Amino acid sequence: MKLSIVILCWNDLKVIDGCLRSIFDETRDIYFEVIVSDNGSTDGSVEYIKNHYPQVHIIENSTNLGFAKGNNVGICHSTGEYVLILNPDTIIQDHALEKLVAFADGRSEAGAFGCQVLNRDGSYQGPARPFPTIWRNWIAALYLRPLAYLSDLFISDTYTGWKGKTERLIDWQSGCCVMFRSSVLKPLGGFDAQFFYHFEEVDLCRRVWDAGYPILYTPRAVITHLGGQSVKRFPIRFELEKYRSRYRYFYKHFGTKGARHCRHTVLAWIRIRQIGWSLLGLFSTSEILHDRLEMYRLTADWNKKIDPVRFVESGNQPDVVKQMAVQPF
Repeated sequence: MKLSIVILCWNDLKVIDGCLRSIFDETRDIYFEVIVSDNGSTDGSVEYIKNHYPQVHIIENSTNLGFAKGNNVGICHSTGEYVLILNPDTIIQDHALEKLVAFADGRSEAGAFGCQVLNRDGSYQGPARPFPTIWRNWIAALYLRPLAYLSDLFISDTYTGWKGKTERLIDWQSGCCVMFRSSVLKPLGGFDAQFFYHFEEVDLCRRVWDAGYPILYTPRAVITHLGGQSVKRFPIRFELEKYRSRYRYFYKHFGTKGARHCRHTVLAWIRIRQIGWSLLGLFSTSEILHDRLEMYRLTADWNKKIDPVRFVESGNQPDVVKQMAVQPF
């Protein structure tokens, strides 16, 4: 088997057909398998896949394991030389997977591979990024990214000035579409299961690099990423989950000092944007503006109260979630 495509599904009936259809329509010249790891969908996703794509291997997890654990289930069942982690809200363009595998075949030194990811309107989504550090967090939080045009010292959370049109080494690639060499991925144990949502691919790519394998990006393979269907249903909860994962990442790779400094950058990020959106509110009102300010209020409160070290070590965190009028994961 050349390629194993692992797709994590959680109530993705609206998008999963487009994803699977594009895979089978645009992938003809390599031997591949599709594995759907379903995190307890209740919208008929599993039944639809069984009825319309019987060649797909479906694993029913019966509960929401999160991104890392759910994908790890699929990785464990994979048999391909390469393992592609693919979101269900993606569309494969112009034989992209064949091009990505061909690119990887010619670069045996690399352990993982990224490709060009576009938004629905065709604009570049920016899936390949530098590893986060405290310094880079400050640059992004304070809107100092343009200084990277003057010096690489100011590179933050994006490769400033690069729009994904050339091959290059990258630190990490978004988990919406990232391919690993199986001989590298499986000895690393796949994703770290402590990350429920966000930073799991950053952590795994870091471990690929630490194991001595570079990560390469090619613009020849192109996919469209429609954008977080699940996130739109519970925006504040997913936003808090991103902060939880951020603290876990900085604690894991930078220790207690890194986790506590990370909290300072997070609060600066939120407060600066909170001020900006509040000023906009002086001139206009909208539901989007109201929801954005409410998100900043709740996430600022949560991050202000949390001790990131105690949270990572014992799970202790502020009880802000009860204020949210949305159902849990």
